[in-house]
Amino acid sequence: MSVSNNFLRLGVLSALVGMSLGVWMGANQDFVLRPVHAHINLLGFASMMLFGLFYRVFPAAARGWLPMAHFALSVIGFLILMPSLALMILGRPVFMPIMIASEFMLVGSMLLFVIIVFMATMKKDEAAAA
Repeated sequence: MSVSNNFLRLGVLSALVGMSLGVWMGANQDFVLRPVHAHINLLGFASMMLFGLFYRVFPAAARGWLPMAHFALSVIGFLILMPSLALMILGRPVFMPIMIASEFMLVGSMLLFVIIVFMATMKKDEAAAA
């Protein structure tokens, strides 16, 4: 399976989870978890979909260990951050150190993505100039 497909699949699953949480909060008129809802939609749906679409447009950028590290850090960081953020908001900050580590993972994954984007777009610019 390609990095692009994996990001796209996780993106739409995140949208479904984020929307379901939003519906649940609305039905119960309990919006305490709105930061989790927002993070699921932004980090899960929007970011992962954009990552997947980028790798679809630049398939050469999806090759090698760097995109795999980007994918792994993104997914692991996301899957740790969401429940630990929910627990913190609910007054049970037992996973605070793990939550902080997951935030560093997500920043690290974005740093890798920045490097990947710059490498891929510089190669395209060089090819167009020739």
